[in-house]
Amino acid sequence: MKRHIVEATHLQAFTRNVFIAAGTPQHIAEDVAEILIKANLAGHDSHGVLRIPAYLEGIKSGGIVPAAEPKVLRETENTLHVDGQGGFGHYTARWTIRRVIEKAKQTRNSFATLTRTGHIGRVGEYAEEAAAAGCIGIITVGGGAKGGGRILPFGGAEGALGTNPIAIGVPTGDDSPFLLDFATSMIANGKTYVADSENRALPPGCVVDKHGNPTVKVAEYKDGGHLLAFGKHKGYALSLFVALLGGLGGTFNPNAGQIGGLTMQVIDVNAFTPLAEYQSGVRAFLDVVKATPPAPGFDEVLVPGDFEARSRAQRWENGIEIPDTLYRQIRACAEELRVSLDF
Repeated sequence: MKRHIVEATHLQAFTRNVFIAAGTPQHIAEDVAEILIKANLAGHDSHGVLRIPAYLEGIKSGGIVPAAEPKVLRETENTLHVDGQGGFGHYTARWTIRRVIEKAKQTRNSFATLTRTGHIGRVGEYAEEAAAAGCIGIITVGGGAKGGGRILPFGGAEGALGTNPIAIGVPTGDDSPFLLDFATSMIANGKTYVADSENRALPPGCVVDKHGNPTVKVAEYKDGGHLLAFGKHKGYALSLFVALLGGLGGTFNPNAGQIGGLTMQVIDVNAFTPLAEYQSGVRAFLDVVKATPPAPGFDEVLVPGDFEARSRAQRWENGIEIPDTLYRQIRACAEELRVSLDF
């Protein structure tokens, strides 16, 4: 398949300009563009520029209010409840995590809930920001309702859950923090978009069609299919907890059996143990784990965060690959908004 190689800085500038042309204020467009490109650099193309056409369509349909600013609904010394007012989730999430970090530095531990916030992109982005500030960050996005999700409950035949991701960032004192970042489904829904854009099959054991039969075909998944929870009953249980945690924001409807929301927790390491010593101990421990002799079929042992750090270094050097199918979609958006693509 034909691919286009684009420098990250060029792609970020284009992404910013296309959102500005669609009515997004520059400061919001800057944040959204940067977060999308950082997802591509980290190797998570499912949460990068692939999302541009859908976000532009959201603006056009009124599903995204491009100029919306976050609004604090309730606040204490170490808690925050934020209304995204229907705006870009990336901007609201970054705005919120930075305030939660500030609170954690003052009160040791801080917690936030967010409502009316659109898709926030790669959840690990905000856990990484907490880690970079010398904190442990825990981010969850979860929800579910009767017939209201693409994920099957364990043993069920009808979707009732979102992909309900969780991300945890832990500082290591270097540019490769420990970063756990995954959906509680076998694969994130966005991975199906990537497979579709590259005209390839899905991994076996992740998806069933509308009749409950295993499939690897994106078309069958899109036609009423469902994703499976990872780890059978264990992943399913974790997915439920993420949804329940989201309910702390008050985004639940008992009559409809609906619950969910977005939460952020930040723990200031220095409040419990000196940060430098902790980071040194974490890195030493992780390095010991990585030094474990690899099992047959493996070249090495990695820890969470290694993949993103390696991908980031490689893609900064070599550029970001864009499948031709996605390139053509982006080009159409650029032409409609009269923004120069020039790559």
